[in-house]
Amino acid sequence: MDLMVLVQVLDSTMRLATPLLFACLAGLISERAGVFDIGLEGKMLAAAFMAAAISYVSGNVWIGVVAAVGVSVAMALIHGLASITFRGNQLISGVAINFLAAGITVVIAQNWFRQGGRTPSLSGDARMARIDLPFANALRDVPVIGPIYHGILSGHALLVYVALLCVPLTWYMLFRTRFGLRLRAVGENPAAVDTAGVSVVALRCGAVAICGVLCGLAGAYLSTGLSAGFVKDMTAGRGFIALAAMIFAKWRPWHALGAVFLFGLLEAVANRFQNIDIFGFNLPVQAMQALPYILTVVILAGFVGRAIPPRAGGAAYVKEH
Repeated sequence: MDLMVLVQVLDSTMRLATPLLFACLAGLISERAGVFDIGLEGKMLAAAFMAAAISYVSGNVWIGVVAAVGVSVAMALIHGLASITFRGNQLISGVAINFLAAGITVVIAQNWFRQGGRTPSLSGDARMARIDLPFANALRDVPVIGPIYHGILSGHALLVYVALLCVPLTWYMLFRTRFGLRLRAVGENPAAVDTAGVSVVALRCGAVAICGVLCGLAGAYLSTGLSAGFVKDMTAGRGFIALAAMIFAKWRPWHALGAVFLFGLLEAVANRFQNIDIFGFNLPVQAMQALPYILTVVILAGFVGRAIPPRAGGAAYVKEH
């Protein structure tokens, strides 16, 4: 593999890993607070549709992004209402959100645009513009630095850089702030937090709302940055891949960055090489495209036992009287 091909694959990896990174951090924050969220996929899908639809109608991608975040937060709060306030089963609530989003996006898209459950193709200001970093063109011919800075880091949509910035921000929020300390405590021992006079319900709802914002950004980037419109089931299991990456990262933000880049790299390699010859055996294109999903199963089978989730995760808190 020559340098130019490697740069193209890593450039593609940056773009493909962005929605996974947003979703992974979303699940991480929610589960750190003790609320398991299987509904990442559904919130991303609803956000992707809303971003594409509103961007097309308004002609402004950022209005679409705000709408995407709004619908994702609304679905996240429905999940919070069901699993925190009414103490329902968190996994069933998440699955219900996935089914709801998968059905309602296609129905509304068909009703609004009459294009078989998809939105019209986006162009101009309705799509996210690429940003060239300072001095990228000046440095493009410099050995080593040029290909990395110009070819890999520069030329992405704004949300790619926002996603990367969210990693240190999430780490700082979780491990260096009072809110983060309480958030982690409510996922480990909510009774102790309640005894200290802090509302368990408010903390968990706050975490679920943050999860909704990040899923909204993931979906918005998917349909207006990575693609040029919404199509049916366009998330293609990314919410579940993000959950696998989160478990692989053991609920730690910096490790999550490495995990999602691994998945992004596999998808980029599958897109770039239609088949690969390994020790004389030719892997067909279908096997290449299945690689991220195969890795998801391998990681869950190999690491789910070793990765220890927050102790109070998945259980509704009942206040003692």
